[in-house]
Amino acid sequence: MLRKLEKAEQKWGGSNTLIDQWLNNRRNLLINYCQIAGIPPYEVTDKSLPAFASVKQFCDQLMDYVSEGHFEIYNQVVTACEKNGHSSQELAQQLVPQISETTDTALDFNDKYTEADDEKVLFHLDKDLSSLGHAMETRFALEDKLLEVLHSKHS
Repeated sequence: MLRKLEKAEQKWGGSNTLIDQWLNNRRNLLINYCQIAGIPPYEVTDKSLPAFASVKQFCDQLMDYVSEGHFEIYNQVVTACEKNGHSSQELAQQLVPQISETTDTALDFNDKYTEADDEKVLFHLDKDLSSLGHAMETRFALEDKLLEVLHSKHS
């Protein structure tokens, strides 16, 4: 996912402040995800679970990213697409509901780890991070299609 992000930053970075903000927030989210998951270059040598507080902090960041998309960025992209013709508008209206489907996985992950009182919930973290990672990858691919429209029509 980080390599795809780097390609997106190379392709669209610097052309629009909205795009730059979006990609920067995605980068921060992915770095934190890799740290929590112990994915290189953040692998953990002692095979320990991450700190419960770190997981909750990641959940906050995940919710910020999801919320920013739904309540700020997607609306701006759809509005911009409406001004730029029927095909752009159709694509945006098609992609946003597909992106919303990935939100459920993020919300479930957040609820499970922020509402937990016991650190034993971390024993499920690897499986849950894997599911979340798949949803994030799908989400980012769909968001990149929106970025392409925003970049090509509005930069």
